[in-house]
Amino acid sequence: MCCQPPKHKDDIDRLFRENIRLIRTAPKGLKVLGISGGEPTLLGDKLFELIAEIRQCLPDTSIHLLSNGRAFANHGFAHRLKTIAGDKVCVGIPFHSDYPGDHDMIAGAKGAYEETMLGLYTLASEGVEIELRIVLNRLNYSRLPLMSEFISKNLPFVNWVAFMGMEKTGLAVRNLDKIWIEPREYIPELTEAVQRLYDWDIDTAIYNIPLCLLPKAYHQFAEQSISDWKVKYQPCCEECALRKKCCGSFATSSEPYVGLKPFAYGNL
Repeated sequence: MCCQPPKHKDDIDRLFRENIRLIRTAPKGLKVLGISGGEPTLLGDKLFELIAEIRQCLPDTSIHLLSNGRAFANHGFAHRLKTIAGDKVCVGIPFHSDYPGDHDMIAGAKGAYEETMLGLYTLASEGVEIELRIVLNRLNYSRLPLMSEFISKNLPFVNWVAFMGMEKTGLAVRNLDKIWIEPREYIPELTEAVQRLYDWDIDTAIYNIPLCLLPKAYHQFAEQSISDWKVKYQPCCEECALRKKCCGSFATSSEPYVGLKPFAYGNL
């Protein structure tokens, strides 16, 4: 379901030079700088060179690193991240299921569950902030409440959990029949999972799901999570009373979610 599937060309050196240039010319007051991919830990030493450059040029900027977490099963790798990045770093790691077979199937790699879990524990032992990401799809939605229970018992150290609506683009389009499910179909499982984490005092957020698809009691968990360069508000959103508070839709998705509707001011 990756929205940015790999291309069959070696552009690492070119992009590395471009990223160094971006870091050196970034505003000094930048609050957060994101590193995504693909899988950025595959860069190896080049990743740590980028992070060292960020720390030199932007010492007060937080780093948000998106990774499958598997490389951090190596304690030396996790320790190196902490040593170079310092305290202002957060690693966002996908957690596809509490059941290893499902996690490995969704990740597309045998043994991914064990490596990811070990990576989570190793990062926690280094004091690195962790965002646990659950991308909502047909293969895992029915287990969402069980996943919340698992997190509360086995991963209570994570800083927050984000439930993420899926982007209908990239590999997701190729595998729609296997993984796609409209948000309105999984809202009962999602809200139960969010409520369980909230009851266990674990910070929880909902990303990429418009407010009109969520019960009003769960609007407090919804974030304006879609990057400004790929957010789109549908025609029905123009008259919505909550438009300014809503994440909107992915402009990059082939189709918007089903069931979008505007909130009238009198119904708030």
